[in-house]
Amino acid sequence: MMSVLEKGRIGIGALSVGILQDALEHSVEYAKARRQFGQPIASFQAVQWMIADMAKDTHAARLMVDAAAARLDHGESAAVESSMAKCFASDAAVMHTQNAVQIHGGMGYIRGVAVERLYRDAKITQIYEGTNQIQRMIIARHVLA
Repeated sequence: MMSVLEKGRIGIGALSVGILQDALEHSVEYAKARRQFGQPIASFQAVQWMIADMAKDTHAARLMVDAAAARLDHGESAAVESSMAKCFASDAAVMHTQNAVQIHGGMGYIRGVAVERLYRDAKITQIYEGTNQIQRMIIARHVLA
């Protein structure tokens, strides 16, 4: 049973990475195109920092998911690694899709705009295959053992 959960959690982590990557790409494209005060919003430090954090957390989430999947591929247990990957990636997806909506301003909140859909899709990744609160219990048990 645990093997099925490990695979499912890695899958949700990978889904979260895909959501993160898409949010990052949409945000970069929009920030370069949208102009305010005579310049692209990509030139504003606040937007740059949101995009930088989005990029770094996308990279970190991808590495965590890859590491958990590699353990399974080698026939090793990945219970803790899959919980960490799923929890980190899904929390990052929610936080950074929220930032993507912020970068898009009022447009980001309109139904049918890509980042609005990504924001809604990100939330469920914190719930599927065991809530992130459960993932934190699994991680804490391992660390405290």
